[in-house]
Amino acid sequence: MTRQNQDTVGAFQALEDGSSSVRLRAAMAVGTTPDPRFVDKLVERSAIEPDFQVRETLTWALTRHPAPLTVPRLVGELRSEHAQARSQALHTLSKIGDRQAWPAITRALLTDADDEVARSAWRAAVVLVPEGAEPELAAVLATQLGRGERETQLSLSRALVALGKVITPILDDAMTAADPRVRGHAIATERLSRDPDAGFEFAIEEAKRVVALGGTGKEE
Repeated sequence: MTRQNQDTVGAFQALEDGSSSVRLRAAMAVGTTPDPRFVDKLVERSAIEPDFQVRETLTWALTRHPAPLTVPRLVGELRSEHAQARSQALHTLSKIGDRQAWPAITRALLTDADDEVARSAWRAAVVLVPEGAEPELAAVLATQLGRGERETQLSLSRALVALGKVITPILDDAMTAADPRVRGHAIATERLSRDPDAGFEFAIEEAKRVVALGGTGKEE
């Protein structure tokens, strides 16, 4: 076995080490010196890595490799039965930013039952959406208004706000929804779009007050 092959085997083993610090150093080393032979291993490890910091470093390492090598492999992960595999692949695709991946951001992913997968899909979609497809994306995202707890709602609001003015008519409709959670989330998102500096906490509390009073949040 050549020295190069020995180093490769050693790095593969280090990425599976029981110590998160060893895995972190291995991921950093692979990203520092990109090698196509590591792409599959980085993707596979991302799907099961329990440590957040190591996962982020695996993502960084993947971004250091050519997109034609990484994107197809990551797109394949979007069909995985495992939520972490889907969410990490989406997260990495958002960091790579190659719009060739856009067709893989399906409605099923944008409405995935797993909150982390859905949130990753929202972030990736906003980065990858081609010009002209924003209204269609906004319409799908709007179906998720009222979903989840505060962190999930904030992720969705940020994604919608990032799409710009195309969300205005969609939010107008949602602010009159029968479901108070949908109505409140739409109002908070509209407030956030008008005053990003106010923060989501302020926007959601104001929205709760409006909903409690039977309002819609629309300007009279």
